[in-house]
Amino acid sequence: VLYSKHTRYHKYWKGICSRGCETGSTQFGFGRYGIRSCGAGRISYRAIEAARRAISGQFRRNGKIWVRVFADLPITGKPTEVRMGKGKGNSTGWIARASTGQIPFEMDGVSLSDARQAAALAAHKLRLSTKFVHWS
Repeated sequence: VLYSKHTRYHKYWKGICSRGCETGSTQFGFGRYGIRSCGAGRISYRAIEAARRAISGQFRRNGKIWVRVFADLPITGKPTEVRMGKGKGNSTGWIARASTGQIPFEMDGVSLSDARQAAALAAHKLRLSTKFVHWS
């Protein structure tokens, strides 16, 4: 499962997702095809894993996939019907922040049509608006 095994602190602040264009990871680093985020937001570790499985299922064990986002921020939540106060809730899941223009997934070793179909399947799993890009 894609989340941190060890962190310096158990509970972090949520922070904001920068709406500006990300400076790093906006260019291809590994593959020829990819998915680019059109907006800023948060991606849960379950959505990352679901998108990765959708891509690998479309490829039928052919090609290569690179996941370039990592869910390293814990999200906390308090149980239902608990009164206000008494500190911050327990950790319930992990998220990754995605900025505009970031490429969370890269693919290679398959045809353009297969990569486009896999990107469409993965885009349904993510909460971000994305578009398919390829290196030329």
